[in-house]
Amino acid sequence: MVTRTRPWHGIMVATTLPFRDDLSVDHDAYADQVARLLAAGCDGVVPNGSLGEYQTLTDDERARVVRTAVEAAGDGDRVMPGVSAYGSAASRRWAEQAAEAGAGSVLLLPPNGYRADPAAVRAHFAEVAAAGLPVVAYNNPFDTKVDLTPGLLAELHADGSIVAVKEFSGDVRRAYEIAEVAPELDLLIGADDVLLELALAGAVGWVAGYPNALPEACGTLYRSAVAGDLDTALPLYRALHPLLRWDSKPEFVQAIKLSMDLAGHCGGPTRPPRSPLAAEQSAALRSATEKLLADGHH
Repeated sequence: MVTRTRPWHGIMVATTLPFRDDLSVDHDAYADQVARLLAAGCDGVVPNGSLGEYQTLTDDERARVVRTAVEAAGDGDRVMPGVSAYGSAASRRWAEQAAEAGAGSVLLLPPNGYRADPAAVRAHFAEVAAAGLPVVAYNNPFDTKVDLTPGLLAELHADGSIVAVKEFSGDVRRAYEIAEVAPELDLLIGADDVLLELALAGAVGWVAGYPNALPEACGTLYRSAVAGDLDTALPLYRALHPLLRWDSKPEFVQAIKLSMDLAGHCGGPTRPPRSPLAAEQSAALRSATEKLLADGHH
């Protein structure tokens, strides 16, 4: 059994957000989704991340999503809202809102409106950390064009600005360098398709996408991987990987929502500018999901 000792540890599901046919937010369905994931063995949820389409939400919608998640979870330590924004002041306000709602930690990208230098990155994280909640850094150099290298992460941790990093670079070698230069910084798996590699390298959590659709199978995979039980983890990882790799593709939101629909959960549409999957993408995803469901992976 893996022991969870911090609010950002374990399987923290980066939740999708259900929309009605008119693309308004279905907050009741979202509350049900949070409760379903926790009942299935996930440790917590991450609202207002990219999977939650936060960029398309109004301020009122975004704030209510956090409040809904905390209420549905029944324990704010199980909620880690994304607080990314173009400006540091806006990100700090979102962190303060998360604290007021009772969340236990927050997830923060570096400045993502321009290619920030290390000094600007450190100032940005220090500003948001001043809101008082533990900050988990999100390293996504593909979308932000800012790379939180192991050295920069060590500086941010030494500044007292971050407690962990969601590592999405895909370079599993970094796990070992991070452990060397910042041994007290927690490593969280940031992409579904490098789960096994980062779990074996010492990750203590997973900011996860595909548990939205297959929480039990993904939970077994994560727990066996961090326990070093390769007899269980490796064949399951191979079976799930045709879906897990969608988490690293631009269409990851549409893909995970389609898999949710096929699994009998509330996935539904995405807001523009995200458009439905192309026919060949949908067919491939449908085939992979239905095979896993038929094989008993839920």
